[in-house]
Amino acid sequence: WYYTGDPKYRRMAHEMFTGFQKYCKVAWGYTAIANVNNVPVKARDSQESFWLAETMKYFYLIFAPRNTLNLEEWVLNTEAQPMRIWT
Repeated sequence: WYYTGDPKYRRMAHEMFTGFQKYCKVAWGYTAIANVNNVPVKARDSQESFWLAETMKYFYLIFAPRNTLNLEEWVLNTEAQPMRIWT
């Protein structure tokens, strides 16, 4: 979304987030599920550590205004942490 401005990426992200809300949302967070191919889903009673640290951060960035993080000055590492680009 950041580089293309193509709204299809926001639509895809919205569809993913809606799925998380529908199938993974529990009283105190989001649960992992045993098998994504089985509906109704079977909750695993665990929330992966990367869920908040990475997944939600990427959702935030795709829906935030483009000027929230200048990707000409910053890069995201594999943990979704912004790191300033050295020039």
